[in-house]
Amino acid sequence: MPGHSKDLTRLRIALTIFFALDGFIFAGWVVRIPAIKEQTGASASTLGLALLGVSAGAVVTMMFTGRLCRRYGSHPVTVVCGILLSLSVALPPLTHSTWALGAVLLVFGAAYGGINVAFNSAAVDLVAVLRRPIMPSFHAAFSLGGMIGAGLGGLVAGSLSPTRHLLGLTVIGLLVTAVAGRALLRYDSPVPKSAPVPPSAPVPQPVPGQPEERAPRRPDARTRRLVVVFGLIALCTAYGEGALADWGTLHLEQDLDAHPGIAAAGYSCFALAMTIGRLCGTTLLERLGRTRTVVAGGTMAAVGMLVGSLAPSVWAALLGFAVTGIGLANIFPIAVERAGALAGPSGVAVASTFGYGGMLLGPPAIGFMADWFSLPIALTSVAALAAVAAVIGYGTRRATAD
Repeated sequence: MPGHSKDLTRLRIALTIFFALDGFIFAGWVVRIPAIKEQTGASASTLGLALLGVSAGAVVTMMFTGRLCRRYGSHPVTVVCGILLSLSVALPPLTHSTWALGAVLLVFGAAYGGINVAFNSAAVDLVAVLRRPIMPSFHAAFSLGGMIGAGLGGLVAGSLSPTRHLLGLTVIGLLVTAVAGRALLRYDSPVPKSAPVPPSAPVPQPVPGQPEERAPRRPDARTRRLVVVFGLIALCTAYGEGALADWGTLHLEQDLDAHPGIAAAGYSCFALAMTIGRLCGTTLLERLGRTRTVVAGGTMAAVGMLVGSLAPSVWAALLGFAVTGIGLANIFPIAVERAGALAGPSGVAVASTFGYGGMLLGPPAIGFMADWFSLPIALTSVAALAAVAAVIGYGTRRATAD
C-alpha cells in the first residue's frame, strides 16, 4: 500500500495517464465514425442501432465492474480494461456490415464502461487518502485526452485509413498501458486511516485471538438512497454533455445561420471551457466546498444554456456554451467521488451508470422535443436539468461533508 508522499504522487500520475488515455482513444474512434459508416454502407438509422452497442456494452459492464474491483482491486481491473480498450478500438474498421459493427462495439463499450468504473474507484480511494478534492483533475485529464485524440484524428483523417489510424491507437494504448499499468500495479489501493462509516451501520466486534481488520460493510438503505441521488446529479450533468455534443453544432448552423466552420467551434468552446473548469476544480473545491461548487455550477450552467439555446446571435450562443461548460465541469466528478466515498466501487458503478445513461438519454430526448417544439426550446432542457442538479446538490449538503 502506498504511504509515502512520493508513492502517492506516482500513483496519481499513473491514474491521470489512464484517464487521459481513455479520452484519447474514445475521441479517436468518434472522429472516424463517418468513415466507418461509409465503409459498412449503413444508413443513419442502422448506424444508430450499431452505435447502441457501445452504450449497451458500457452499461452492462458498469453494473458488475464494481464487484470485480472489490474482489481483485481497482488497479488490476483498470489495467486489464485498458488493454481490452486498446485492442477493441482496432476492430470497427475490420467490419463490413452494421451487424458486425454492432457486435464489436459491444466489446469496445464493455471495455470503456469497465475502465471508467475501475479508475474512478481508484481515484476515489486516492482522494480519501490525500484528503484533497483532486477528483476534477482526473476528469480534466480525460477531457484533455479527448481534445488531443479528436484533434489528431482530424489531422490524419485525410492521410490515413480508419484501419491504420485506429490500429495506431491500439499500439499507443498498449504502450501507455504497459508503462502506466506497471506503476499502477506496484501499489495496492490506498486505504484512508479512518474510513467514513454510515451512522446506522453495525460495528463488528473483534474476535478474540485474531487481529482487527477493516472489513467492508454493506451499505445500509440510507446510503444506497444517497448513492442514487448522487447518480441523479451525474445524470443531469451528463445529459447536457451528450446533448451539446450531438445538437450544439446543428443549432448554431440551422437556427442561427452560422458558417459551418464557426458552428463546428460550438462544441469546442464547450469542451475547452469544461477542461479549464476541471483544471481549476481542486482550487475551487478547497475554497467553496462541494455544496457551493455544485449549486454555483448548476446555476451557472442553467443560465449559460438558456443564453446558448435562446440567444439571437451566434456569438452570444457561443458564450452561453462556454459558460455552460464551466458550470457543468466539476459536478460530475463530485457526484462520482461522493458516491464512491459512501459505497466504494459499487457506488462509483451506480453513479457512472446513471451518468452514462444521461449522456445516452440527452441526444434522443433533444431530437424528440425538437420535432414536437423546436431545437432551441429542446435545448433548454439542458438548463432545466442543470438547475435540478443544483437543487439536489443543495438538498444533499449534509452528505457532502464540506
